[in-house]
Parts: sequence; C-alpha cells; structure tokens
Amino acid sequence: MKKNHLFAFLTFLTIALSVFGTSDAFSQRLKAGPQDLSFFSTVDETDQPYAIYIPKNFDESRKYPLVVFLHGAWSNHRLGLRRAFGQGNLQGLDFIKPGNVPVETDLESTRYFPVLKDIDYIVAAPLARGTAGYQGIPEQDVYDMLADIESRFSIDENRIYLTGLSMGGGGTVWLGLTRPDIWAALAPCCPAPPDGSVDLAGNALNLPVHLFTGDKDFLHKTALDWKAKFEAGTPRFDYTEYPGIGHNSWEYAYKDGFIFDWFSQFTRDPYPSEVKFSTKWFKYDKAYWVRIDNLTPGILSTIDAKFTSQNNIEITSSGLDAFTLRLAGHPQFVAAQKVSVKVDGKSFTVKTNDAVSFSRSDNSWVNKKFAPGLTSKQPGAEGPISAAVAGNHIYVYGTGGNPSGEELGSRKAAAQSAADWNGMAGRIMVFPRVLSDKELRQSDYENSNLILFGTKETNAIIAKFADRLPVQLSNDAKDYGLLYIFPVNKHYVLVNSGLPWWTPSKSASGQEGMAFMGAKVDGLKNFQDFILFRESPENVISQGCFDNNWNLPSDAANAMKATGVINIK
Repeated sequence: MKKNHLFAFLTFLTIALSVFGTSDAFSQRLKAGPQDLSFFSTVDETDQPYAIYIPKNFDESRKYPLVVFLHGAWSNHRLGLRRAFGQGNLQGLDFIKPGNVPVETDLESTRYFPVLKDIDYIVAAPLARGTAGYQGIPEQDVYDMLADIESRFSIDENRIYLTGLSMGGGGTVWLGLTRPDIWAALAPCCPAPPDGSVDLAGNALNLPVHLFTGDKDFLHKTALDWKAKFEAGTPRFDYTEYPGIGHNSWEYAYKDGFIFDWFSQFTRDPYPSEVKFSTKWFKYDKAYWVRIDNLTPGILSTIDAKFTSQNNIEITSSGLDAFTLRLAGHPQFVAAQKVSVKVDGKSFTVKTNDAVSFSRSDNSWVNKKFAPGLTSKQPGAEGPISAAVAGNHIYVYGTGGNPSGEELGSRKAAAQSAADWNGMAGRIMVFPRVLSDKELRQSDYENSNLILFGTKETNAIIAKFADRLPVQLSNDAKDYGLLYIFPVNKHYVLVNSGLPWWTPSKSASGQEGMAFMGAKVDGLKNFQDFILFRESPENVISQGCFDNNWNLPSDAANAMKATGVINIK
C-alpha cells in the first residue's frame, strides 16, 4: 500500500473511532431471543454448549435477573430452554387430517427454537453432559456456565434463580442446598434428588421454594417427603400438586411463563439474620456469612448462627471442629465495637473489623482460627473415591513388567472400559483421555487427577509416587482388588491394583454373576476412600475412610495386613 493511501486509511479510521466510539461501532452484539452459547470445560478440554434467552429490548447498561433451568434425563439444553417457558413439543401439523396428529419427537424439537414469551430475564439451560445428573462434572458445568454468563452480561447477583424438572428438579434441590447463598429462590418440579440431599433440607432457611408434582407421578412419595421437610424449615414454601397428573407436571408448572412471575417476588439477602447450614464435605463449606473450616468428611456437620441483636450472636453446632463468621458488611455488625458470641453455651467477647474464628481444643471451643496441616484433609483433598472423576482426569494403564502383546492389550482395554462413561446407559458426553504410563506429560501431572491401574511393578506412575502412597498390593497377589484415593501434588491419584472395581460376583455354582450393567465409573459412587476385596467388591476385607491426616485407621490396616498381600507405609 502506498504511503498516501495508508495515510488516508488511518485518517479515516481515526475519524470513525472518534465519531462512533470503539464499543458501539466495533464490539460484538448477540441477537435477542433464544440461541446457543458455549464455555470451554477444563474437565475434558471440550466446548460445552448451553442455551440462553436474551430479552427483546436488552440494555447493556442495566443488571438483569437470571433464571437457570436444569433439564431432565434424556433431554438437552435446547429442550430445557423451551421447557422453562412452558413450551412442549409441537403436537401436530395443520395439513395432517384430524385423528392422525403426530407428536413431534425430542430430536425434531431440538432442531429449532420456537417463539418464546418476551420476558425481562436472561434464561440459561446447560447440557448436563446428557443424562449424567447434576453432581460431579455436570455440577461443575453449571457453575462454569454461570461464570461464563457473568463474564458476558451484567447479572444481578441477588436475583439468580434455579429451577428444573425430574433429574433437573433433583439437581435444583442438590445445587440449591449445597450452595444456598448463590440463589434467590428454588423451584424444583417433579424432582428426583440425588443421594445425600435429605440431610441438607435445613439449608433452605433463607431460600423461598416452590415444589411442583402430580399426584400420579411415580415420584409423588418423594415429593411429599420433601414437602414435609421444606414446610418444617423454609419460611416461604409453596406447594402445587396437580390431580390426575403423572411425571409431566412441568407442562402445568411452567405454563404461560408462570415461573418468572413467581421468581419476581424474591431477592437474595446476602446477610440474613440467621444461617442454618449442614454439610459433609469441605467442598461445600460456606453459606452467606458462615464458613465451616474443619470437619470430618462424610460425617454431617451442622451450624446454626444467628444475630439476637446488634453485635450479639448465638451459635449451636454439632459434628463441627472449626468455623469462621465473616461479619464485614452485615447490617447487624458494627466493626468498631465489641462482639458477643455464645458458642454452644460458652461466651466470648471479641473485637474485629472483619471476621471471627473458633476452633475446638480439648473438646472445648476457643477463639482461634483453624489452620489445616499440609497433609490434612481440606478442600480439594478430602475424597471420597468418586471425587477423582469429578473433574479433569486421565485413565492410565501400565506398560511395565515386560508384558506380552496380549497382556498389554488387555491392560489398555481395561482402562478404556473404565473411561467409557456411557456403559449401557446411553448418551453421556464426558470424554476423558486414556494413556499409557509412558505417555503422560508434565502438564498432565499439573492439571489432572490420575486413575492408575496396576502396581508399582507394572505402572511407572504408581512407582513414581510409591514413597508417598499409604498402601500397596503385592504384584503377585491373586483374586484381590485394591482401590483407594490419595492426594498428590494438589490433585488426586486413584489407584486400582489387582482386580478392577467392577469385577462381578460369582454365583454359588461358580459361574459369573450378572455383568456390570452401567458405566464403570458409576460404581465408584459406592465406595468411601478405600476398599480391599477378594474376588469381587461384594466380598469386602476392609473399607472405609482415611482419617483427617490421610492415615489408615488401625482396624482397617490390621485387616489388610492379615491377608499377607498388602504393604502399608
């Protein structure tokens, strides 16, 4: 380009920028209405889609309320978005004669978005990896989607709502109760809550809940049980039961955009006067202005913290070893004055501008902040076994011990079988890698949990960590299987030595029993931190949890040693 032409172009560009402004003239705009977006998942390095609705007259200068919708089993994000607006599948076509009206399939409905009601909300529906529930990887997807939306749009953090149907109704219960301070209100429809939800019902103290069900639903009894729990501990609880309706109550619950009108009543209070919070996991350690600092994973810890007046707080707890009250910003807290705190009947007077912490010492509470040890259980290093596959992970088979081609192929096939998240269940879209112990790179150690098959003699990665691992199976052990999780370098290793965890039991006649029907990864949910078995996991020699310093309990260690096939560090 000649100099005079280049000068003319730069002059034009400068004038254009000054007239139109960089943000208005050149920034990307998303269209209004329903559409697809995606976020990059670090779980398996894939782009994960979600469906989103943008209001017709979207205004970038204002904050918008957000409704997150969780779809049911055998559904997807695009169907989920239309369900939130009360839109079912097309029931027929005008040119089909009466009496021969087809129902549009989910596949046909997924191909397009219908015209949706004009509302003043942003609405989003994640994929949930197909039919994988809303714990573990799909659960993380919901929060990754939420972060992606907040990076693109101005969201009112006090008006984020959660709803869903069936599997998604169960996900609404689970996500709402494990992290109650994120949501302004919950609306589960015909829910199928996952195991572990029931103990957390009291966490909805500050969450308005609307539960929908049909009285002919096969999950009606489940809904009634949850109705009783929410009525006992949720000040604003609405319940709608549809007579004669089965598992399709969502068609009525979301009709005519009802859910948006119901949500519009509520705004989250980030500083409620009272907080009730129960948890069994470091992963879920806080609600509003209360944080649990130390507990025993797998054992229910409960705290009830409330302001009785300005700078006066009462605490009752159970199963809890340490906690922090984050008081800054609370309207009933005055920073320059003393705070009176009564913890399980013991009184303290403290002065703080921000937070106050308490720990148990010799079975008594002291005003001291808990500091976890380098090797103690803590967030990201608490187990159980299933935690190893709840994030980015790699299945690693060993090449050591001079295996034959057939043996090496068998090892690889076992790892590939474990990495198949579908099994016979269908369409679950999680895509972990399968590598040999020779193929791991430094970045894999830094970013991934490692699912390791073999022993230190057959798998070089197990050998690499052998001096840190607490227990090992002898390489010549027959008919035994050892499975355990352990934290290494801020990630987990899951070691499976000997028989795989999905080994089927044998009948009395000596024939193999029914083969494992689901995905192999599903079986991991049945275990705690470790299990040693003989012939199959139904024949347990020792199982349980490591203590809070990742040591084997003495009774478990003794049972393992008695077999003669276990070496304990």
